[in-house]
This record gives sequence, C-alpha cells and structure tokens, in this order.
Amino acid sequence: MGNSEKHWFGHISNWRLKKKAIIKVFQGSYRLLQLAFWQFLNMGHCFSRDKSDGADSDEAVEFVGGNVHRVTSKEDWDQKLSEAKRDGKIVIANFSATWCGPCRILAPFYCELSEKHPSLMFLLIDVDELTDFSTSWDIKATPTFFFLKDGQQIDKLVGANKPELQKKITAVLDSMGSYRN
Repeated sequence: MGNSEKHWFGHISNWRLKKKAIIKVFQGSYRLLQLAFWQFLNMGHCFSRDKSDGADSDEAVEFVGGNVHRVTSKEDWDQKLSEAKRDGKIVIANFSATWCGPCRILAPFYCELSEKHPSLMFLLIDVDELTDFSTSWDIKATPTFFFLKDGQQIDKLVGANKPELQKKITAVLDSMGSYRN
C-alpha cells in the first residue's frame, strides 16, 4: 500500500473526537451540547418535563393573542366546545407548553391563523397546567393539534410544522365551504 493510500484513510485514532476538543469548542458548555442533541432528535417536538424545571405561568401570555382562547380547566374546555358546536365552528386545540421551543416559535403563527380564520375556534391548552386532561388526550409531544367538529376528532397534527398546519386548516375550511384568505 502506497503513501497516498495511507494518507487518504488516515489512522483510525485520528477519527475520534477528543474530549479536549469538545471542551474547547463548546467552552465547557456540556449543557449546550446536550440541548442541541435533544433538539436534533426531537425535530419539532417537545416532550413532557417536570414542572419544577422553572416553567413560569407568566410565560403563557406570549402564547395567547388574536382569537386564541386559553383553556385553564375542564369546565373551560366544555364551555368552548359547546360554543363551537352552537356556532357551527370547528375547533383547533393546541396542546402546548411554555418551555417548549418549537411551541414558542409557532405561537405567533397560531395567533395569526386565529385572526385570519374567525370561522374557526382556536384553543390553547398548557399541558403542564392541565396534566390529567392532557394525558386523557394521549399527548406524547408538544405541540399537538387536534381538529374537532362537534367535539369529535377529525384530524390531528403532532409537531411545529407551519406548512402542514396551514394545509390542514385549509382542508378543514374547504370541507366547511368557507375558505377565506
């Protein structure tokens, strides 16, 4: 085997990333590396975490705007579903969390959609506030969107996928015969 072949493949010991290199590159920030790794794995999904991780109820304010209604109890939920049924509206229920990065990114878009489509009812449910209720809906990741007609699920979307959310809303509006830009 010639020198060029040895040089091309290099020695396998050179392939390993050394701890010192990781520490130098990330300047000792193991947490940053850990977060980046989890964000990569989850790709638009967040998973439940302990409430003691610093989630602040004031953070929920940034999630609500436009025509988004924040659901804070099972009674609120029942009332909103009754209103939607009475008014012939389809409900888009966003199960979200204040600490979820993809949820935060999607929140302004969700608010815009609520203003753009008043013929739909947009709800926001904090999975940490309504843990038992969220569990009853089998929420495994946030954000999770349920599309409901007369209280019955007609569609579902898991993840912070703006184009897919818009596509599903358009399909719902088309099925209602009331699509509006």
